Amino acid sequence: MIEEVLKSTIVLFVVVDPIGNIPILIELTRGLSSDGRKRVFNLATLVGSALLLVFAFAGHQILSLFNVSLHSFKIAGGILFLFLSLQILVYGGEKLLAKTGDVGVFPIGFPLLVGPGAITTTMITINTSGQLVAITSVLIVMLLSWIVLRSIETLHRLLGKVGADVIARVMAIILAAIAIEYILSGAREAIG
Repeated sequence: MIEEVLKSTIVLFVVVDPIGNIPILIELTRGLSSDGRKRVFNLATLVGSALLLVFAFAGHQILSLFNVSLHSFKIAGGILFLFLSLQILVYGGEKLLAKTGDVGVFPIGFPLLVGPGAITTTMITINTSGQLVAITSVLIVMLLSWIVLRSIETLHRLLGKVGADVIARVMAIILAAIAIEYILSGAREAIG
């Protein structure tokens, strides 16, 4: 069981990718104080954890209740990612923060930390390794993500404003590519 937990934790951590999201997270929280940023990251981790645990316990039932397939879920998540990446590219994170209010819920908690990929990965882990392994890996990954997010101030100081701007825009382009991949993957699975 330890091997299964380790394997599923690594896979989920790569999908959640808190380290790769750091430039975007810096951009999205740039206008906030240190305490405000910590509050946003605490909320994002709580929201992400709750979403993954809900889907770990009842994901298939939730999607079935609304007659939604995993394919459609991927496409919808991809569209959300694409919208977010275009907002960051065109307006920057501060304008997005002003428009959406609390970025801890959207877009940081969902879909940046926990999006269709993380939810799908969790549901696949349940099918292949069982619910206990899935829940354990969710808890470990979200704890590690919280630690990364709480350390973001140090990285922000190292990058500086220009560095963070450049990296955030490059990461937004990568995020757009991931969004297109989600959309195409969901469409291929639905058609195939």
